[in-house]
Amino acid sequence: MSPGLMSAGLGSVPAAQTYLDITQGNRVFDALYDSELPRFDGNCPSWFSAVEERADSAPADIVPGLLTSTLAVAGVDVRARGEASCTFSPPGAEARAGGVSTKKLSGTPRPHGPQPPFEVRGTSLQVLPSVVRTLRGDDLLIAIERPPPGKNRELAIGIAGKGYNGNLTSESTRLDGYVLSTDLAPTILDWFGIEPPSQMSGQPIRSEGKVDAVAVAALGDRMAVISERRGPVIGFSLLLWIVVLALGIAVTRGAAARLGVRVVGLAVVYLPLVLLAAAAAEPGQTGEVLLAMLGAPLLAGATLALFEGYRALAVASGLTVLAYAIDVIAGSPLTTLSLLGPNPGLGVRFYGIGNELEALLAVLIVAGTGAGLTGFAPRTSPRRGAVAFLAIGIGAAFVFAAGRFGADVGAAIVFPVGAAVAAAVIAARRRRSALFVIALPFAVLALLALGDLLSGANAHLTRSVLDAGGLGDLGDVVQRRLQLSAHSFTRPIVFVFLPLVAVLAALAVARRDRLQAWLAGHAAMRAGLIGAAVATVVGALANDSGALVLEIGAAYLLVFAGFTWAEARAEP
Repeated sequence: MSPGLMSAGLGSVPAAQTYLDITQGNRVFDALYDSELPRFDGNCPSWFSAVEERADSAPADIVPGLLTSTLAVAGVDVRARGEASCTFSPPGAEARAGGVSTKKLSGTPRPHGPQPPFEVRGTSLQVLPSVVRTLRGDDLLIAIERPPPGKNRELAIGIAGKGYNGNLTSESTRLDGYVLSTDLAPTILDWFGIEPPSQMSGQPIRSEGKVDAVAVAALGDRMAVISERRGPVIGFSLLLWIVVLALGIAVTRGAAARLGVRVVGLAVVYLPLVLLAAAAAEPGQTGEVLLAMLGAPLLAGATLALFEGYRALAVASGLTVLAYAIDVIAGSPLTTLSLLGPNPGLGVRFYGIGNELEALLAVLIVAGTGAGLTGFAPRTSPRRGAVAFLAIGIGAAFVFAAGRFGADVGAAIVFPVGAAVAAAVIAARRRRSALFVIALPFAVLALLALGDLLSGANAHLTRSVLDAGGLGDLGDVVQRRLQLSAHSFTRPIVFVFLPLVAVLAALAVARRDRLQAWLAGHAAMRAGLIGAAVATVVGALANDSGALVLEIGAAYLLVFAGFTWAEARAEP
């Protein structure tokens, strides 16, 4: 069999939700439903009726039993037994099949004789080999591990049949050995020669390369530790650096403050780069903690030894951004499997960059450009400085938002907005600047959409926005993102960090004269910080993890502000 892992759901979901997502070919977070999934009481008609009512409350095209209804239109006999029978063969499926447009069907009936049946049943791992040996001709067998109740982990999946002779993947994940629960329905329909309905968001599963079960297991092991390692690796590193900085300042009575702030600031900038390298090295947790704790400060020290002032900050920002840009352009899985990557184990994003990287890259790109102009080209004219901000911001947007590369729709909005604001500030162009700032991301989005369509990238932008079936569906996309963004502000950790962000913002406003003094004579750095701050706020509003974007963006703005303070004290 072709082996792989399957995402069981968005976050932790019960087994019944996994089966429903399979039949729907689409899924959303539980928080977007008006109620929890009803417990199955043994009465299939009443339970499924409650499930359909719940699905209607979600801001998406969620149609429980859509797979069965679509098969029924094509005259396929559906047979379901066991615990998933109520989902795969719901009551009244034949009657509802009339609502599925026959225009969606192609190649039916299959060219060789009558339609074969579609059967769902339970079995054991010991019996599975004998079932595989019974396959004949075009027979297809899909075996998935029974979902554990409410566990957020991947399930084992295997497919046997013609054309399946390598590890499983799909366009939904672009990750060798990993597919989604919503990919099963399009795979089944494709085998029957039926075009999946537009309500299905999954993509047909295929196999690539050779069968490598060891690689699949290694992928599962890495994905399983991403969430649990983020706290120890990132949190312990930051805590150690802050403690050492505080001790150094105390012991030297402030003499080491400027150098310490520079080193810690550059270490924070280099941290994502070190975590990307760790994804390639695949160390254990202790090794990854040590690599982050020691590797980032060592890079910071080496950079300060080679470059002075804002040049060091620009080099650190540029190297970090460039490393991720090269990785996503090359189609490497390292960004996906790094601790600051999209975290595919949560079932949300599976390739390109996620919201965490978008938030920090926005600051490194926009404010980093300001540092580069200040350090390497301090006499650049305002006009050329504005061009530099726009060129770098738009270029980064095309790398990190294009469907073939970073595939992050938010980057197409956040990066150009930050660059446009910085360009307007440095050029002191107030007339029409607001209109330009608003229009630029729409222009970039339009170009990206055209590029995705021409290249067949079929990424997030194409599937979630361009394929929306009208203003109503597009409104569902917007509503879904806004609801998730609002829900992100209810996380317990937000109540710790959000007040801190509010205090820092209030201090920045109250002490703006002092900030201006630190930046006196450095127009590009000032413009970069303002642009990065606006990009952070826009990112918090435009993403479905608004609180997370705000927290990370504010943290990196604080790092840049600290570096600015250190440079101001160093100047005569």
